[in-house]
Amino acid sequence: MHRTTTLPEHWWDLRAEAVAGNAAVQDVVALRAEIDQLRRALAGRPVIDQACGMVMVLAPCPRGPARNLLVDMERQCNTTLPVVSSAMIAAWEGEPLPPLMQRALRHALRRLYAEDRGYDSAPADEPSGRGGP
Repeated sequence: MHRTTTLPEHWWDLRAEAVAGNAAVQDVVALRAEIDQLRRALAGRPVIDQACGMVMVLAPCPRGPARNLLVDMERQCNTTLPVVSSAMIAAWEGEPLPPLMQRALRHALRRLYAEDRGYDSAPADEPSGRGGP
């Protein structure tokens, strides 16, 4: 025998506070929040990939170091990866990069080139952490 389940017309409009006792509905609400988070992450992905490609071309390096450079800028600017990536793409198209991102880019490039050469990644004006004279 075939069993059919019908759902109310607007079943996705459930509110967590209205159904505090129903575990299945709470699971649906939690899953919906996770889906929204994944959608936002996927929406920023093309911008991040484009910025990675730009870094790979401009600072000849593989994908991993290019992404690490963007992540380093993200941390220094205390923002998100899509925001940093969008600013890099806008700079490529002629808009000025914000001063904080300019500094972060210089620092990240210094670190990338120092790692490529096998040197300590600290800039000259920062202590390197290796014992000194």
